[in-house]
Amino acid sequence: MAILTLRYAYTGLRMPAPILIVQTTYAELLERCAAASFSDAFAEDGSFTAKTVRGRRYWYFQSRTADGRAQRYVGPDSPDLLERIAGHRQARDDERERRSLVSTLVRSFGLPAPLVPIGGVLSVLAKAGIFRLRSVLVGTVAYQTYPAMLGIRAPGASLQTADVDIAQFTNVSVSVADRTAPMLEVLKEADSTFRQVPNTASRAATTSYIAKGGLRVDFLTPTQGPDNDRPRRLPALQTDAVPLRFLDFLIHEPEPVVVLHGSGVYVRVPAPERYAIHKLIVATRRPSGSAKRNKDLHQAEVLIEALAEKRPEVLKAVWEEAYGRGKSWRSALLTGMSRLTAVNRDVLLKILGRTRDAIPLMDLTFNNPPLRYNSRRDIVEFAGDALGSPVECGVSREALADHFGASNLDDVGRIEAVRKNRTQIERLLRKKYLSWPVDSSEAIILKTMDIEELKNQLAADT
Repeated sequence: MAILTLRYAYTGLRMPAPILIVQTTYAELLERCAAASFSDAFAEDGSFTAKTVRGRRYWYFQSRTADGRAQRYVGPDSPDLLERIAGHRQARDDERERRSLVSTLVRSFGLPAPLVPIGGVLSVLAKAGIFRLRSVLVGTVAYQTYPAMLGIRAPGASLQTADVDIAQFTNVSVSVADRTAPMLEVLKEADSTFRQVPNTASRAATTSYIAKGGLRVDFLTPTQGPDNDRPRRLPALQTDAVPLRFLDFLIHEPEPVVVLHGSGVYVRVPAPERYAIHKLIVATRRPSGSAKRNKDLHQAEVLIEALAEKRPEVLKAVWEEAYGRGKSWRSALLTGMSRLTAVNRDVLLKILGRTRDAIPLMDLTFNNPPLRYNSRRDIVEFAGDALGSPVECGVSREALADHFGASNLDDVGRIEAVRKNRTQIERLLRKKYLSWPVDSSEAIILKTMDIEELKNQLAADT
């Protein structure tokens, strides 16, 4: 069995688990939880039937009840869904083995798990069918699922929260033609102290539920048209939801994951690329220095660094989709990028094929820094600054000899040549740093082959 193999391969609690083993374990758990979730949702006798709506095929589960025939929404047609339908009656209960896989991922491999009360809430929500009805888990609890999905160690992913955020498109909630029990009734299965929180914009609506101790569940839906904070009804979930801007981008084409609680909770979360880009956008709407803005940027940084290695083309495509949505989106994206660390900002710029001058207020500045000759690299080097981050600047010996009258001079003479030509050299370095393809975030070197082209570009700018 896979579990025994994994335990044999990994025995030390302090030794980092090989990424392949972590991802293999998680992939098995995901497959088993998907099958179990499907079987649990349609445990009674019945049959699957398909309907075509607006040219697309959707599946429903049809069963008989004391009141006649009942029909529940299953999902859009796909090869994966057809395979689950075919194997529905053969699915077996493997809860014990799934619990063992969850334990291995959390205790042995150090992947983040939610607080127990949050895991319990997600379990009852999943059992009620909200994820089958195309709801999406968002927020920090969703972020905690990405280390397992991407095979990464994410600093801060274990940061706990007392909030569960659930999002659903309003039109989806209307069109699925199925519904859960009333949401308060569902949540009370997890904690009998849950109560409704009246919405401030409409006292008749309920978008939030809170339990004793502070555990809170909020329901969200994308804004339609101009910004409006009036709640919208989600009939499939029998609750109301707060409309939020940018949410449609976040929850478009979500991905299935397992929340590492109990025997695994099968949910849907935003694609990590969308989560990262969304966090860049919403960080610009937070007050400067706020804890939420810092958390947004941290989560974006972690995911961008991982996705740059694992899914760079997808990250680029999602960015370009957001960038193409209009002026306000472009402004928020570029401002958010300016708040990343220099390393991750430049990693993202390289993937996008963009230059630094796209960033608002980006500049390379100098404050009469001391000059020194680096004999190992044959450059005169000095410090610059870009958006508060240091940039190591330098001029090669060849460039000094060919363009700044430093031929046959010693180290002291080369330093003096830079000092005499400092203004021009700084202009050339600034032009290269801002408008040439991104190379290194921490260093920029002026080489002899660069100078004529840079001079021509500066002349064209005037």
